[in-house]
Amino acid sequence: MPVTDVTSGGVARPDLAHPRRVIGGRTFDFSRRVAVMAIVNRTPDSFHDRGATFALDRAIEAARAAAAAGADWIDVGGVPFAPGPEVTAEQELERVLPVVEAARDLAVVSVDTFRPEVARAVVAAGAGVVNDTSGLRDPAMADAVVGTDATLVITHSLAAPRTRYPRPSYDDVTAEVLDFLRRRVQLALDRGVRPEQIVIDPGHDLNKNTYHSLELTRRLGELTALGYPMLAAVSNKDFIGETLDAAQHDRLIGTVAAVVFCVTQGARIVRVHDVPAAVDAVRMTEAMLGLRPPATARHNLA
Repeated sequence: MPVTDVTSGGVARPDLAHPRRVIGGRTFDFSRRVAVMAIVNRTPDSFHDRGATFALDRAIEAARAAAAAGADWIDVGGVPFAPGPEVTAEQELERVLPVVEAARDLAVVSVDTFRPEVARAVVAAGAGVVNDTSGLRDPAMADAVVGTDATLVITHSLAAPRTRYPRPSYDDVTAEVLDFLRRRVQLALDRGVRPEQIVIDPGHDLNKNTYHSLELTRRLGELTALGYPMLAAVSNKDFIGETLDAAQHDRLIGTVAAVVFCVTQGARIVRVHDVPAAVDAVRMTEAMLGLRPPATARHNLA
């Protein structure tokens, strides 16, 4: 099993079993690159944008803008994780499929869904990633990517999709998240998903309070020891807002700080709302970690 090397400076360098991957027709070497995933929600009740990209033309415009700003992946969602009005599978597909088709040539397209039938349809339409925030609660989610080149994101969460969860309690949140992810990864492998198709996500704020999310963030390096690339979905979440006492749209600086810290702890995909700021933060962090050279280098070199 790969292990995570933590340097004396507190920087985690994950030892990934399959760092070089082709996802959505694009090659990523996660030993040397961090992918920025842009969020485009076709929902009227998403927690951050509150329907700003619910209209199809706005969603496609947002996808194009994200790609132009340097996003590597575009994550399209048709149903929020949180409880809310019922959205059928047919309605979800009506929301996400046109965006998948419009964005698949711009960047890797991911679809945030917990339904196997939606996963199968979006992969057939050109999505390169299925982002399952339910953590394979329905094991058939794994079956949807078997025999394809699609990547499967397995996320830690405890509640059934679209339902409330009692006040979450953990004896050791990081150890319990690690155990959950290990078991769900094995479930996927047992059903035929290839190791190089798997990405893990600790699920910041999903059935966790602010203390839990902060603890997970401090100890992310323990989770990268599983040997799979880690996605960190921290953008504008409540653990940032509560830590800083910042309103929903005043969390950009806190989000950038969380993104940078997660990268130093081994995250290799970051899911964000504000793409230009995240791209600059990630590229600068990569350079400071020695993963990429400067775009230009002239200062004191003449």
